[in-house]
Amino acid sequence: MKKEFYYKYERPAVTIDAVIFGFAEASLKVLLIKRGIEPFKGKWALPGGFIQMKETADEGANRILKKETNLIGVFMEQLYTFTDIKRDPRERIISIAYFALVKQENYHAQAGDDETSAEWFEIDKLPKLAFDHEKIVSTAIQRLKGKIRYQPIGFELLPEKFKLSQLQDLYEVILEIPIDKRNFRKKILQMELLKDLDEKETNVAHKAAKLYKFDKNKYDELMKKGFNFEL
Repeated sequence: MKKEFYYKYERPAVTIDAVIFGFAEASLKVLLIKRGIEPFKGKWALPGGFIQMKETADEGANRILKKETNLIGVFMEQLYTFTDIKRDPRERIISIAYFALVKQENYHAQAGDDETSAEWFEIDKLPKLAFDHEKIVSTAIQRLKGKIRYQPIGFELLPEKFKLSQLQDLYEVILEIPIDKRNFRKKILQMELLKDLDEKETNVAHKAAKLYKFDKNKYDELMKKGFNFEL
């Protein structure tokens, strides 16, 4: 007969919270939901929810992202585990936070069952957030700032076809520093990670700019040879 074991001590609940970044109109944005239930009913918060008993954190994050925002198949990775004792007024709750990057033009914000609305906010114009979500967002921004320097995750935020000026705008906004146009373009083109599409933007009043596409296969190939991405 199989012996059952029971843990007699108190246990915390575990949730997932997701910082979802988008980039549009030369502005880095975060997707927030307005809570439709207590606690913090009517307040803005990060998309999130409780992990179920038979799923991993990654599985829970993907399920919650789909349920709360209708996002599927986006770049996402684990950020940090937040364990402050009083971070949630309901009970002892630990949050495993993730950050995700989406091509904002491909996704329309959509609220889930427990939310009244979902909207994109510029990172420097965020409303007051529920729980400790301001701390989570701040942590995610710092991770993004560090990681974008040594891994080409920034392309996850751009349209499939983009101008070099859009790429430079992205780096300047995230890193919060001005970047020399000539040196930036020279460096990124020398990496040979961009496909010249032999196309130009259309329906513009100014001189049309060339369009490029990130070559992920080339990047994967170079990584096997010890390539070092650094901008």
